[in-house]
Amino acid sequence: MYPVKLLFAANDWVPNNQRLPVLVYRAVESGSCETTARAFEKRFAQHGWPPKWRDTIFEYHHYHSTAHETLGIASGRATLVLGGPGANSIEVEAGDALLLPVGTGHCRIQASEDFLAVGAYPKGQNWDICRGAPTPAALERIRSMPAAPQNPVSGEPMAEEAR
Repeated sequence: MYPVKLLFAANDWVPNNQRLPVLVYRAVESGSCETTARAFEKRFAQHGWPPKWRDTIFEYHHYHSTAHETLGIASGRATLVLGGPGANSIEVEAGDALLLPVGTGHCRIQASEDFLAVGAYPKGQNWDICRGAPTPAALERIRSMPAAPQNPVSGEPMAEEAR
């Protein structure tokens, strides 16, 4: 299971993360919506990323300055923009997973009616929702936050994938 790695420079008001790449995994889980959601929740929790929610992904550009985020797509399909306004569009579908390092801009621009994602954050990290240019304190949090100890999808140490 090898991810697509995407590294984003700052874009417009979105800081992104110039050290740690976004990781996009395809076809990680399969089954019904409930089966896939539970499988992602179990996988994430086993790797130190307690699941926090099941829902859609916000339709507005935002980033988190206090936490890394992982998303498991439990059902449906969607088009996401990663990296801030005018940046890269990607298609995701049931079974896919994404790891968004702290500071990475993201939003949903369209989705099927049955679209559902599972969201999780590394143990001990609490997320915020930032919809504007970062303050100097937020930029420092983003720059200084280390990679999570474990990859939420594979369980491997993150230091290896962050290089």
